[in-house]
Amino acid sequence: MTYEYLLAGLPELKAGADTPISLEKLEELLDEQLSASDKRLLELLRAPMDETTLAKGLQANNRFVHDWFGFNQDMNNVLVAQICRKHGFDVKQQIVGEGEVAEQLRTHSQQKDFGLNELPGDYQAILALAQIDDLMAREKAMDAIRFEWLQERTEFDFFSSEMVFAYYLEAVMLHRWSILTIEEGEKIFRELVADMKKGIKLDA
Repeated sequence: MTYEYLLAGLPELKAGADTPISLEKLEELLDEQLSASDKRLLELLRAPMDETTLAKGLQANNRFVHDWFGFNQDMNNVLVAQICRKHGFDVKQQIVGEGEVAEQLRTHSQQKDFGLNELPGDYQAILALAQIDDLMAREKAMDAIRFEWLQERTEFDFFSSEMVFAYYLEAVMLHRWSILTIEEGEKIFRELVADMKKGIKLDA
């Protein structure tokens, strides 16, 4: 199902800027206009990211939803692996789920970058998250990476349910960023994306 009318009427979202629409208003619009099956998927995306939600997301028959939960699992696993290494914990015991990234983290725990350079994708910004000691700053950095993923994932995906889902997720993140000034939010986003694209040199 496509949502030309819905998406055409929504304001543009910009990373680091204030949310131009309240979450309450956005959710009201989505509840009114989404199909029943898309509403069920949206409810999954709205749920807290715990083990139960993650398992359901990875089993979703919608490719975007499946990939979103897989991406979050991979990002959390990479961050956990780095934190375990930083504090001398056993990496293998802390990695959850399956997939190429989880397997690589378990089997290459002695390599500096866990051998992630052997997999498609750029994991340097995620690896660097563990170097951010301030938990709030780290969460904002994670959101910046998520925002970039959503933008790239739906770049050529016009008026689809996937575009609606991405818009909602982006709006949620911008709402979280609203505690920052616009200038601070834009600066964090630009720096994180720049680091992600050029690669970050990690300390030994």
